[in-house]
Amino acid sequence: MRANQVIFAILSIFFGLLAFVYAGWAFITYGGHVEWVGTVGLSLVSVMALLIGFYLNRSFRAQGGDLPEDRLDASIDDGDPELGFYSPYSWWPIVLATAAALGFLGIAVGVWISFIGGAIFIVAIIGWVYEYYRGFFAR
Repeated sequence: MRANQVIFAILSIFFGLLAFVYAGWAFITYGGHVEWVGTVGLSLVSVMALLIGFYLNRSFRAQGGDLPEDRLDASIDDGDPELGFYSPYSWWPIVLATAAALGFLGIAVGVWISFIGGAIFIVAIIGWVYEYYRGFFAR
């Protein structure tokens, strides 16, 4: 995380200098007038990079130690969190994708198809949520 802080600090300085150079170049090119859209845009990108770097700095100090990515002696398993459970043999995500496809098709072709997609969506989301309460995988 320390490397990310340094990168965003460098980006903030870079875009701040670039905004200054852009404003000067526009002032020379356009005969004494500053092109405000580019100057303000580059200045705001510099501020955005500074805010992201500040957030990373505060997060780094609040976590109380180095992340596994920051340590040279860390292994891959140190940074591997538990991301949740995914059912490998579930067919409900395919049914949900079909419902979403029918919903978007209804927007493009006819609204009545969206109602069919909505009904399939309700059945599919209930089936996906309660998948482990019935049948072979019941717990």
